[in-house]
Amino acid sequence: MNAVTVFGIFAAVAVGLGLYGLITNPEPLRKIIGFNLLGSGVFLLFGVVGRRGAAAGIGNDPVPQALVITGVVVAFSATALAIALLMRLHQKGGPTTLGNGSPPSAGSDPLGS
Repeated sequence: MNAVTVFGIFAAVAVGLGLYGLITNPEPLRKIIGFNLLGSGVFLLFGVVGRRGAAAGIGNDPVPQALVITGVVVAFSATALAIALLMRLHQKGGPTTLGNGSPPSAGSDPLGS
């Protein structure tokens, strides 16, 4: 088993765990963490693809490296924005949980006005 295979397996595990966490957790912060884990697995997979092409003697391809670097910067900024919005939502409305299972009553105003 070579390094490319090991990193490919770890990328698949990270994507799987991130997807599982994104689907099963009702808390928004855990969904953000699951989404980040999913993205990290994809970035690792891009790195493996770039390394595999270089190992085959084709030469270094800078495109996967550029995509990963750009993706990491965008993911970091999107995560910071999501956490800031979640903190603001928590300040305004208290604890937040998605899908609590209780539908709004028929006579209530969904916008709260």
